[in-house]
Amino acid sequence: MSLNPNPAPRATTPARRQQQPRAKRWLPWLGAGLLVALIIIGFIPRPVPVETTRVTQGKLRATVNEEGKTRIQQRYVISAPVTGHLRRIPFKAGAEVAAGKTVLAVIDPVAPAMLDARNRALAEARRDTAAANLDKAKEAERYAVSELRRIEKLLAESSASQQELEGAQWRATSAAKDFTAAESALREVETELKEFLVSDGSTTNRVRAPVAVTSPTSGRVLHVFEESTRVVTAGTPLVTVGDPADLEAIIEVLSRDGAAIAPGAKVELEQWGGGEPLAARVRLVEPAAFLKVSALGVEEQRVNVVVDFVTPYEQRRNLGDNFRVEARIVVWEADLTLKVPAGALFRRGQNWAAFVMHDGRAELRRVTAGRSSGSEMQILDGLKAGEEVILYPGDRVKAGQRVKPIQIAQ
Repeated sequence: MSLNPNPAPRATTPARRQQQPRAKRWLPWLGAGLLVALIIIGFIPRPVPVETTRVTQGKLRATVNEEGKTRIQQRYVISAPVTGHLRRIPFKAGAEVAAGKTVLAVIDPVAPAMLDARNRALAEARRDTAAANLDKAKEAERYAVSELRRIEKLLAESSASQQELEGAQWRATSAAKDFTAAESALREVETELKEFLVSDGSTTNRVRAPVAVTSPTSGRVLHVFEESTRVVTAGTPLVTVGDPADLEAIIEVLSRDGAAIAPGAKVELEQWGGGEPLAARVRLVEPAAFLKVSALGVEEQRVNVVVDFVTPYEQRRNLGDNFRVEARIVVWEADLTLKVPAGALFRRGQNWAAFVMHDGRAELRRVTAGRSSGSEMQILDGLKAGEEVILYPGDRVKAGQRVKPIQIAQ
C-alpha cells in the first residue's frame, strides 16, 4: 500500500462557492443596522433625576426675624447733687442696693470763697448802693403816678391831649419796672452777705455737712462712672443702678414689618446664651421710625419693637442689661394648613407654580400661595395633600418631561 505525503486538495463544489460570498455581503449591513440602533437608543431622553417631597398638612407660622438687645426698664443714673469732693465709691458693678437705705456716694460740698474785710466792705457798699437805687426808683415811681393822675384830670377838662396822656402812662409803667428791678438787686446783695455770716460775727466760713446720695430703687449696681475720690461738679454722673429682673427687649425691624406687628404678638428670643428660647410678648411698636444704614451701606427705615419677657426670671438669671438676642416675632400662625417647602414653588409670570409627579412625568401646576415661614409656604389652591412635588426644579425640568425621584442623603 502506497502513501502519498502530499495529497491533492479537495475540489470545492459550486454550491459552497456561492454561499461564502453571499454571507460576506450581509455582514456590513448588519453592522450598520446595529450602529443605527445604538444611535437611536442614545437619542432617547432619559428620565431626569429630581428630589421630591409630599404636600402635607400641619402647623405653619409667619415670623419676622431680627436681632435685638435687652434693656432694664427702670434705669437710674445717679448724679452729684452738689459741687464738692467725692469720696471713694466702695461699690462694684453687680452689688446689691436697697431703695432709700444704701448710700451710693458721699460728697463733701465745696465751701464758699473766704470773705475778708475788704470784700465784706465792698459787699456792704454794693448793698448800700442797691438800697439807694431802690429809694430813687420808689420816688420816681411816685412822681410818675402823680403826673399820670394830673394828666388824666386835665384830659377830663379838655386841657390836655391824648398824646400827653399816653406819654404819662408810659413813664408810670417804666418807673414801676425800674422799682421792681431795684428791689431784686437789693435782695441779691443781701443774700450774698447772709451766705458768709456766722454765729460769732467773724468772717470765717461755716463747714458744710457731707451730702449722702442714696439709691432710689432696689436692685443692682450696673455701672460705676466715678470710682476714685476727686472733685466733681453738680450733675456729674456717678453710678447707674437698676433691677435686672425688670428686663425688656428692644428689636429693630423694618418699618414695613413693624406695621404688620400687633401688640400682644408672641415672640421667641434665641441665641441669648441659654438652652431653650425665651418666651415674650410685644408690648409696643414705637410710633416713630428712624433711618439706619446697614452694613452694606443701604439706608433703611426701621422702628423699635418693645417686648416684655414671659419666661420667669429664675430661668434667665444670667441674662443682663444690653445683652444681644435673636428674636422671632410671630405675625401669623395656623395649627392645621396645607403647606409645602418653599423650594418646591417658583415664579411663572405673575403667579406661583410647581411641578407635580404624575405617571413618572413632571406636570406643571399653577398654585395660589399664602403665608410663608421662610422655609415653608401655605397653599391656598392648586395642590392637594399627599401629592408629590419636585424640589428645586430649575431650568432642567420641563412640563411633561420624564423624571425619576431620587433620595438625597441627609
